Formats: sequence, structure tokens, C-alpha cells
Amino acid sequence: MMNDVAIAEFFRRLQQENPEPRSELIYHSPFELLIAVILSAQATDKSVNQVTARLFANANTPTTILALGQTKLETYIRTIGLYRNKAKHILATCEMLLTQYHGEVPA
Repeated sequence: MMNDVAIAEFFRRLQQENPEPRSELIYHSPFELLIAVILSAQATDKSVNQVTARLFANANTPTTILALGQTKLETYIRTIGLYRNKAKHILATCEMLLTQYHGEVPA
């Protein structure tokens, strides 16, 4: 297990090697990034970007994704592994964002 000093040194070295890291996921808002990250478990960034391009063109807010419902959301993401569970978790995330955070991803 790393102690606080080792952790700080690890992150210092990472920042030195790559001062401006970028994700390969394509997104235009914190919400889109959150959904892309949920989809990315056991999937490639390329496959997530293909799915989210179609999904976000039609639904890219908690309200619009919730309106899709489980079955319709699954049709957008079915090419990604574990899509049924991911759809369930995405819908629960959208519900939480709307009820607890006024539809915004908290900082």
C-alpha cells in the first residue's frame, strides 16, 4: 500500500510525463462524459464513441435519456458489453441527477 508521500510522488511523475492528459472519449459536457465513462467499463473508447455519437445526437441530458426508457436506451448501446446493466445504471444515474442535483453533474 502506498503512503501519502508515495502517492504525491506518483502523481507528480505522472504530471511531469503528461502535463495535459486527454481522454479519448468524445464528449461535450460533464453529463456526456459521465455517461461515456459508465459505458466504458469493459469496452473500448472507440466502441463507446460510436455508441455515444448516436445516443447523444438524440438524447444528451438526464431528462431526454430518462424519456427513452430502458428498452429504447438499450437499442442505442446494445453493441457495448453488459448493455442491459449499463442501461439500468445510466437511467438510475439520470434519476439521481434530476432528483438530487437539479439535472447537473456535481463538481
